[in-house]
Amino acid sequence: MTVGVIAALVVGEWATAVVVVFFMRVGDYAEKFTTARARQAVRDLTAIAPQTARLERDGQEVEVSISEVQPGAVVIVRPGEKIPVDGVVLDGQATVNQAAITGESMPVEVSQGAKIFAATIAQMGSLRVKTTLVGPDTTFGRIVRMVEEAEANRAEVQRIGDKVSGYYLPVVAVIAVITYLVSKNPLSTAAVLLVACSCSFALATPIAMLASIGAGAKHGLLIKGGRYLELLAKADTVLIDKTGTLTTGKPRLVDVVRLNGMSEERLLTLAASAERYSEHPLAEAIRQAARDQNITFLESQDFVADPGKGVQARIGETVVEVGSWRIMEDNPLPEVTIELEKQGKTLLFVRTNQELAGILTTSDTLRPETPAALAELKRLGVRKIELLTGDNERTAAAIAGQLGIDYRANLLPEDKIRIVKEYQEQKHIVVMVGYGVNDAPALAQANVGIAMGANGTDVAIEAAHIALMREDWTLLPRAFQIAQRTMRVVKMNLGFTMVYNIIGLTLAAFGFLPPILAAAAQSLPDLGILGNSSRLLRQD
Repeated sequence: MTVGVIAALVVGEWATAVVVVFFMRVGDYAEKFTTARARQAVRDLTAIAPQTARLERDGQEVEVSISEVQPGAVVIVRPGEKIPVDGVVLDGQATVNQAAITGESMPVEVSQGAKIFAATIAQMGSLRVKTTLVGPDTTFGRIVRMVEEAEANRAEVQRIGDKVSGYYLPVVAVIAVITYLVSKNPLSTAAVLLVACSCSFALATPIAMLASIGAGAKHGLLIKGGRYLELLAKADTVLIDKTGTLTTGKPRLVDVVRLNGMSEERLLTLAASAERYSEHPLAEAIRQAARDQNITFLESQDFVADPGKGVQARIGETVVEVGSWRIMEDNPLPEVTIELEKQGKTLLFVRTNQELAGILTTSDTLRPETPAALAELKRLGVRKIELLTGDNERTAAAIAGQLGIDYRANLLPEDKIRIVKEYQEQKHIVVMVGYGVNDAPALAQANVGIAMGANGTDVAIEAAHIALMREDWTLLPRAFQIAQRTMRVVKMNLGFTMVYNIIGLTLAAFGFLPPILAAAAQSLPDLGILGNSSRLLRQD
């Protein structure tokens, strides 16, 4: 544009130079306005972060800055207040609006033992909360950070646009020289320089990506960069974990099978105590069953978790192992195992000092919205959907059969990575959907890793490229829809820019476009791109 202004002044087209400057200002304003709207989601998130907290100290309530709150502190939340920390409810009951975290406007009921998140609102009721995470370490803090950092992960198509923009001006300069040499008309030469608009190539992609990332955040979709929108739009293979992903992640203990004469209470006590520090949903099912029976947990030492296999801990003089069939090593499985697996149950073996003491069976519930969501994925162009689970063959077959998808069972985390790589080597664009620590390596390896739910493990959310902030499978096809719509807009922007510039340069070079009209025309592609991209802000 600056070159165009200089060219207009050289040939005496003062009015044309003024028009160029005017449209430069209009374009700058439109770009800033559109970008500001696209970033509004981030600003809205930052603005609602609570700045103070009410602590319980020595029997009194003291209001302090959020920076003074430490994990373990007891926070008091009154009706209508924002919850300042991530934590666990000690006492009280309240209706909490979690829209800032999950994008879901429907409030949820929380009571003793429930997890709550910073920046959510206690609409009714009061709470005593034990702090687990504060400030930027909270779920809300991670959301803000992820959205702010998303612009750094640029799509490949954006890099192409930047390269085209870099080559465009030299090409225009050559066209201008040829125009002057052939026509000897300085006005036509000036018009060529005036109509050329390289900015539109640079704007075609980033504004659209930013708009979609902002719109996604409002719906509970954290997209860590435009490159993942581009890849998601082309994805043809979706691999899915089972526990916590396809299922609700809230399994319940069904059977306690004793095998060596140990009492049921003793068996459950040892298993729950060994699983005391595990984050796995199956561990929580065992702990909850123990709590329901008023069982007191025993102190455990030397806790070790082996993803895909199980846990081990020492309780007194007893080494307790709880996990899948893999903890049995080369020992034969009891015959009762076959019948339990036929019932679609997940089996956990309990060993004490390397001797099989019993089997615990759990059952989980398939997410009700999953079948419709998988059908929508197929409609959107996904050709392969496959279940990857560490669970046994019979349980995996039962769930996969309900959904009409393929499956692979008895998998370790490294097996999931291997399968992802196999599909990638076959030139498939792979999406991995997971929940727990054992899914994190596969999430990172996939072209697009998607973590399910704000309650998923921190490791999984950090490893993933997209996070679904509520446990709702309808968000997955929504992410695909946003990605595909974004890429359609980007292609429209690039196509329009290319055609517009070719026509403009041709008309200018042959003398059909006076400098004054060329000056007015050079900002129109920018305005068109900004207007087209702004449609993405209204993703429903």
